[in-house]
Amino acid sequence: MRLVSLVPSLTETLFALGIEDSELIGRTSWCVHPADRVASVRKLGGTKTPNVQRIIELEPDLVVLEREENPKPVWEQLVAAGIETYVAHVCSVDDVAPMLVDLGQAVGRGASGHVLAEAVRREQGLCVEPSRRPVAVPLIWHDPLMAVAPTRYAGDLVRSVGFDVPDVEPGVGYPQVTPRRIGEVGTEVLMLTSEPHDFTVEEGDAVADEVAAAGFARPEPMKVDGEALTWFGARTASAIRSWRRVLEATLPQP
Repeated sequence: MRLVSLVPSLTETLFALGIEDSELIGRTSWCVHPADRVASVRKLGGTKTPNVQRIIELEPDLVVLEREENPKPVWEQLVAAGIETYVAHVCSVDDVAPMLVDLGQAVGRGASGHVLAEAVRREQGLCVEPSRRPVAVPLIWHDPLMAVAPTRYAGDLVRSVGFDVPDVEPGVGYPQVTPRRIGEVGTEVLMLTSEPHDFTVEEGDAVADEVAAAGFARPEPMKVDGEALTWFGARTASAIRSWRRVLEATLPQP
């Protein structure tokens, strides 16, 4: 097949499913994994601003998109040009296994899709309810300060292993937050992602200090791997394991 991927985590997933290097004929500039296999694949713009005309000219058999990652007009232009698309929609950890099966079938790797899906389900089954759920707010952007809700994959991933991720602004997946609001929801752990914004320890400490200055308990800043937090697909199983370890390190030891 001739494939174009406009989703970084699904580019990685396509190779995990077993596609050949020659099958991926286009990617975004953010599709950087696996580095040794995507290095020679042509870049077609960003996830929000891909060069649609160039994609059409490549005559792919399938373009892989994600509903939240890529703008709807991009999908509409591809469909109007008669290009086949696969559009993932992942808002929770539970969405990942079915997506892996569907994507595997779409690219002729159905058996591999089932194997990856089973790995996710197995790790989900190992998650147990902790004695106490620490309240954690994952921050994804600094100016303005933005968090991720439990209704989005990253927030649900953290929630699924045993943290309490507050829905600070119901109905908004990536709400802007203030230090006061962070304090109001009882935040204990302030998760500082490495992407899309690479938080510094100093930035995290400054936010935590502002929470305390507003009269609330000072949350503990914690640097976290942004890819492990936001990249759904082939790495979800390992991400669940990693986040379980984060929870274990956060909870007081008996």
